[in-house]
Amino acid sequence: MTAGSLSAAAREMGTTPMLVSRRLAALEAELGARLFHRTTRSLSLTPEGEAFLPHAAALIAARDSAFESVSSAGSGLSGVLKVTAPNVIGHAVIVPVVAGLIADNPALRVNLVLSDDRVDIASMGLDVAIRVAPMKPSDMIATRLADNPYILCASPAYIARFGEPATLGDLVSHPCIKLHAMETWPFVRGGELEQIRIAGPLSASTVDAVRAACLVGVGVAMMTYWDVYEQIERGELKRIVLADAAPVELGIWAVFLTRAQMPVRVRAFIDALRKRLLAGTLP
Repeated sequence: MTAGSLSAAAREMGTTPMLVSRRLAALEAELGARLFHRTTRSLSLTPEGEAFLPHAAALIAARDSAFESVSSAGSGLSGVLKVTAPNVIGHAVIVPVVAGLIADNPALRVNLVLSDDRVDIASMGLDVAIRVAPMKPSDMIATRLADNPYILCASPAYIARFGEPATLGDLVSHPCIKLHAMETWPFVRGGELEQIRIAGPLSASTVDAVRAACLVGVGVAMMTYWDVYEQIERGELKRIVLADAAPVELGIWAVFLTRAQMPVRVRAFIDALRKRLLAGTLP
């Protein structure tokens, strides 16, 4: 439950708290289980509620898909598309994609959650998460949309002052800008994965901050292609290629709770995002 309270949920649904409470009580009675811990100050899922949540989301998605299959052909996409994505790719790619969908589909609404943290799409009630990371086995479905390799880069001003590292050995002697979530930088050398520890005067909690520091010449940074492609194209950053190693390849993934009965608006978003990503020029 994302609203935080029955009153807030009622407002989102356009109904009254009393009616929401009655419907919840009826559902709990039918299931024979308590779904929420309720007090005057807080509302949280019980273990039974956590287990039931993905099934409830699937039921809602199936209902939405059924309605859309009848109504969308003539009137375009409708309903609320709920998406989460990392900040940088969210601003650079996701926002333009959803803006295009909204322009073409006046009945469509979009709820976009941008965060560099891994958002739990089940507990947040979201349709899809866009992630830039190696995918691990889970109960969810992941579809690879495009490549997104790590790239080493620095500003022209930095390179003019300190030079450009040519090998991994050179790199560790350069001041590097560290993202808090990346304790080491991953490279492939001679077919083997190597995790390289770097050091420098600045570490930051977001990719935006790392990129900003790189642009003003603080040091060398490792970011993904879609984090810096515009800056590289404009000449504000220069890509650094090492002679003896290459950064690890990543992908951009769309993650769902289930592929069954996926709403039309979600499929349309994924198709539009894939088209936008594949139109980009990878190095």
